[in-house]
Amino acid sequence: MRILYLTQWFEPEPNIIKGLDFVRRLQAAGHEVRVVTGLPNYPTGKVYPGYRLRLIQHEDIDGVRVTRLPLFASHDASTLRRSLNFLSFFLSVLLYCLWRAGRYDLAYVYHPPITVGFAAALAGCVRRLPFVLDVQDLWPDTVRSTGFRGAAALARPIGFACRFVYRRSRLIISQSDGMRQALAARGVPVTKISTIHNWAVREGPVGSGSIESEARERLCIVYAGNFGRAQGLETVVDAAAILARRRQDIEIRLIGDGLEFGELCKRARGVQGISIEPRVCAEEIDEVIASADAVLMHLRDEPLFRITVPSKTQAYLAYGQPIVAAVAGEAAQLLAASGAAIVVRPCDAQALAGAIAQMADLAHEQRRKMGAAGRRYYFENLSFASGVAATLSVIGSAGAAA
Repeated sequence: MRILYLTQWFEPEPNIIKGLDFVRRLQAAGHEVRVVTGLPNYPTGKVYPGYRLRLIQHEDIDGVRVTRLPLFASHDASTLRRSLNFLSFFLSVLLYCLWRAGRYDLAYVYHPPITVGFAAALAGCVRRLPFVLDVQDLWPDTVRSTGFRGAAALARPIGFACRFVYRRSRLIISQSDGMRQALAARGVPVTKISTIHNWAVREGPVGSGSIESEARERLCIVYAGNFGRAQGLETVVDAAAILARRRQDIEIRLIGDGLEFGELCKRARGVQGISIEPRVCAEEIDEVIASADAVLMHLRDEPLFRITVPSKTQAYLAYGQPIVAAVAGEAAQLLAASGAAIVVRPCDAQALAGAIAQMADLAHEQRRKMGAAGRRYYFENLSFASGVAATLSVIGSAGAAA
C-alpha cells in the first residue's frame, strides 16, 4: 500500500514515539511510506539549524522519505502564536494534499493537533483519500487543560472540527481504553476504534541498580521530561520541601524544559535536596536514569488525564527502574499492575513525600526487583513489536475497506 503519513512532529524533534523506527517497520511490512511533516521546532519554538522556511523541502533520513512543509514556529505560552503554529501547518497540509500529494491508498494521521486531521478530512472530500486517525490527545479537552487564554472560546470550533474528522476517518486508533470509551461517548462507533497503547521511544536495557547506586547513602530519584502545566511539578517541589525538613538521604533531580521551567526554579529556590536542570540529549538521559535509584512521574488530577496514559509510563517501565508515580486513572492502574511502582494520588505533596520516603527505605534488592518486574510487564503488554503489529492490522483493515 502507498501510505501518506501526516504528522506535525517528526525527527529530529525529541521523543517522537511514531517516528523513524515506526515508519521503517511499515516499510518492512511492504508498504511505501512518505512522511509529510513540519519544520522541526519543538520544544524551543525555534527552527532547528540546517532548516529554513521555504514552500517545500524534501530529505531522506536513513531510507525514510520526508517532505517538510512551512509553518509558523512557536512553542510558548501565547495562545495567538500557538494557534498560528497549528493553523499554518493545517494550511500547508491542506494545500499539499490537494495539489502536490500524488496518488496514495491511505493516509495515516497523527493527532495532536486535530488541525492535521481536519486538513486530511477536507482534502479527502476532494481527493477521495481514506485515512486512519491516531488519537493521542482528546481535543478540545487538552486545549482547556493547558490553561491557555481563550481556550473556552475555542472549544466550540475545535469540537466541530473533531466531530468532522472522526466522521470522515476510516478507522481510529486510541492510545488508551479510557480514550476509546470517551470517543464512543461522543458518538464514534465502537467498531471504528481500536486501542493500541504506545510503546517506549527507546527499549534498550538501561540497567537498574548500578554499583554506584548500591553504594551511595542517598536515594537519587529522577524526573526527566516536559515542565508543563499538565505535569504539575510544583507538587514535586513542595514534596521536596517536606522531605528536607526530616531527611537528608534523598536527592530529587528534575531534568527537562517547558513553559513552567522558570516558575519551578523560583519555587525551588532555597529548598534542599532538589535540583532543576535543563534538558540534555537522549544519551545523557539514559546515563542519568541508569545510575539513579528510582524514577518519578506526576500528572495533574484532571478528568482528561484519568483516561490518558502518558508516554512516560511506557518509557519508565522499559528503563527497568522502580517508579514513584503520582497519577490517577488508567495510568495508575497500569503502573500498579506492573509491580514496578509506588502509586499515590496526584497534587498531594504530603502523599508524594511519603511515597518517595517509602522508596528510600526499601532495600536495594527490593528496588531492583521492582524495576525488573516493570520491564517484564512492558515487554509482555506494551512493546514496540506488539504495538506495530496491531497498527499494521488496523492499516490493513482500512486499506481493505477502501
